[in-house]
Amino acid sequence: MEKLTIQEEEAMRSIWELNGGFVKEILENMKPEERVPYTTLASTIKNLERKGYVKAVKYANAKRYEPLISLEDYRAKFVTSFVGDYFKNSYKEMVSFFVKEEKLSPQELEEILEMIKNNKS
Repeated sequence: MEKLTIQEEEAMRSIWELNGGFVKEILENMKPEERVPYTTLASTIKNLERKGYVKAVKYANAKRYEPLISLEDYRAKFVTSFVGDYFKNSYKEMVSFFVKEEKLSPQELEEILEMIKNNKS
């Protein structure tokens, strides 16, 4: 699966939230700071289709784009790749990094440990 560009990810977030939609709906659903011209979004969605992230379903003369991969599946692939690329496939190193950077508090670490102990997410 090809990695998505930032613009493609923003479009996919909108598609996931809507569970598919026409270009106009996808554009209207995007956050104001993420909105791009209609033609740019249409081109981005074509790239997503080419990459296998969405499929086009024809309705009269319009196409509705539906996700072919769930947000959860994308996150899993992205996180695995991220940890591999930046933390030598070590989730321990990743957590250690966030602790050192003060992005995780002792309270949050306790909560994570409880989730692990109770096998919850």
